[in-house]
Amino acid sequence: MKLLVQGNNIAVTDSIHDYVEEKLEKAVKHFQNLTTKVDVHLSVARNSRIGNKHKAEVTVYANGTVIRAQENSENLYASIDMVSDKISRQLRKYKEKQLDKKTRPQSKIGEVVPEQSIKPDLIGDRAPELPAEVVRMKYFAMPPMTVEEALEQLQLVDHDFYMFRNSATDEINVIYIRNHGGYGLIQPRLNNNGSSNNFKK
Repeated sequence: MKLLVQGNNIAVTDSIHDYVEEKLEKAVKHFQNLTTKVDVHLSVARNSRIGNKHKAEVTVYANGTVIRAQENSENLYASIDMVSDKISRQLRKYKEKQLDKKTRPQSKIGEVVPEQSIKPDLIGDRAPELPAEVVRMKYFAMPPMTVEEALEQLQLVDHDFYMFRNSATDEINVIYIRNHGGYGLIQPRLNNNGSSNNFKK
């Protein structure tokens, strides 16, 4: 297993690195055939008003799939413990889904939502605002996938949304967890001139 440990506002000492390695080796030991690389990002918030300021993020690369988890607590070692347990559960869930795919025929269940007109001006008199400073940039491969595959990815990355390239349309879509339950899909809608700048949910 290739392990990379990085720190933000914290020095990754040998003892911290050894602890991370020990905990994650236990977490992924039953999934060594799946796991190719593990990235760990440890950070401490500088704001004194933040209670759970020690954060541990783990990203596991497993056969082309990204599995991610993060945990915050008042203690760095506790955060490492919790995120190791969480990533182990995520890997188990992923492996079970892979086995289910091999043994069960896939049934696709969908709901047809009627088309609704969209207001030409979605933001009213508000001006769009961008963050004053880009804090972090991420780059990742975006192979085409179905909505069902994107939903599986969303359930593995410990985020409330997942951006992907829809294999049916070759467009960028976003699948997200709705506040009132279930999932939503955001996809571009073409204008009369063929460009896509509005979205439907």
